[in-house]
Amino acid sequence: MSVSEALGERKEVLLRQGPIRYGERGGGEPIVFIHPMVVNGDLWRKVVPLLAHHYRCITPDWPLGGHEVPMTPGVDLSPPGVARIVADFLEALDLEGVTLVGNDTGGAIAQIVAANSPERLGRLALVTCDAFDNFPPPLAKPLVWLTYVKPLMVGAARLARRPRLQRFPFVFGWLTKRRIEQEIVESYLSPLRANPGVRWDAVKALRQLAPRHTLAAAQKLTAFGKPALVAWNPEDHFFPFEHGRRLAGLLPNSRFVSIDDSHTFVPEDQPDALAAAIRELMTAGVPAS
Repeated sequence: MSVSEALGERKEVLLRQGPIRYGERGGGEPIVFIHPMVVNGDLWRKVVPLLAHHYRCITPDWPLGGHEVPMTPGVDLSPPGVARIVADFLEALDLEGVTLVGNDTGGAIAQIVAANSPERLGRLALVTCDAFDNFPPPLAKPLVWLTYVKPLMVGAARLARRPRLQRFPFVFGWLTKRRIEQEIVESYLSPLRANPGVRWDAVKALRQLAPRHTLAAAQKLTAFGKPALVAWNPEDHFFPFEHGRRLAGLLPNSRFVSIDDSHTFVPEDQPDALAAAIRELMTAGVPAS
């Protein structure tokens, strides 16, 4: 569950799939953020304050393992199912002209929303993320394997809390270049460790990651003619730089930005550069539908 006050006022909306808790800060055109697996809205805590002076920043905890309240039993948490939750969230808040921003797994979900439910979107920002046949990336597959042995999954979450282990490559070392504050690490991992319902949500979501979902979305992205940003870091261990270029080539009204000195969690390592790129995206006019 998100704990950062930088995300603004804490709110909740009840969807048919279950409750979604979110932070809201600022006013103006809406920007909605999608985080990766097994973290939460706190990933965006450094970016939101840089945008909230001019935009309405909405930062949900999506049901991907770092959320506080489990979803309704039996809910679809496949990538298209989570994308449907995002679309239903936008509808529940009656948001129009949304700038949808996704990083890592969140970028894959954002692609699926743009492909299947673009009606409420005004812009799209994809930040170093799963794409094409790289979903999940090979180096992340051990996280999926852990879901089949409950004690290992819980034990891994406990070990990842230890500061001495957090810079290891398969904890946060290949996700961020810089150490994450312990309070934020706890916000990411404590729900997974402590709440069986949240853990089951994460298991369902992780087990259904598959390239067919991102490949299907990619086929439809050429029809998304609204302004788009593809921001990628060239040093990433999980997501090939050429995939960023390729995504930008698919989106007919896109701009590609390379963000240096970062690993996968660009909002963590380079919030200023990412916020600047998003601000430039926000100045792009949205074509009439």
